[in-house]
Amino acid sequence: MVEQDANGAGRQHGDDLAGAFGVNVRRRREEAGLTLEQLSTQSSVSRAMLSKVERGEKSPTIGVASRIAHALDASLSDLIGAPAAAASGVAIVMRKNDRPVFRDPETGFERHMVSAAPGAGGAEMIVHYLPAQVSTGLLPAYPPGTEKQLLVLAGTLTVAIGGISETLNTGDSLFFQADADHGFANRTNAPCEYIMVISRRT
Repeated sequence: MVEQDANGAGRQHGDDLAGAFGVNVRRRREEAGLTLEQLSTQSSVSRAMLSKVERGEKSPTIGVASRIAHALDASLSDLIGAPAAAASGVAIVMRKNDRPVFRDPETGFERHMVSAAPGAGGAEMIVHYLPAQVSTGLLPAYPPGTEKQLLVLAGTLTVAIGGISETLNTGDSLFFQADADHGFANRTNAPCEYIMVISRRT
């Protein structure tokens, strides 16, 4: 399933999001009244990289994208371009080929937004695909009150949270407070797939 999704119809759609990500970064930066230099300082991402990202010339890694999002006080889904919820009806459907996908150009890591109504109930649902021997590296801490729950659908996942490391196999689940640096790694020779729910208490 991982290989099929990574090489299937969703790939073109995910690649199309690079430009949208840059446009959203620039819009949020300008709304915050930040210069490129100021955002560079706050995110620890070079001004040159930020400029290329905003112009759609460079697709950031998951680590760089996460630092930019946190510096702008935005979720990664906001910058990727979460789908707009339907205005009417009690049920909202998002088809697989319509998923917003973030793809790390260096590692092949993929982040699929699968929430049909992002933010509904203060939560969002995403699916991560980690190729063999790939790590996200440490991602920046979320604001206090942010919680993550995940379920491993296939493969083996190692989760680092602060100084703690947990290894999860297919079918295992994990809950943690995301207000500390954390990262995800696949240390095996088989791909890993897991679903994650991010909740933000207000």
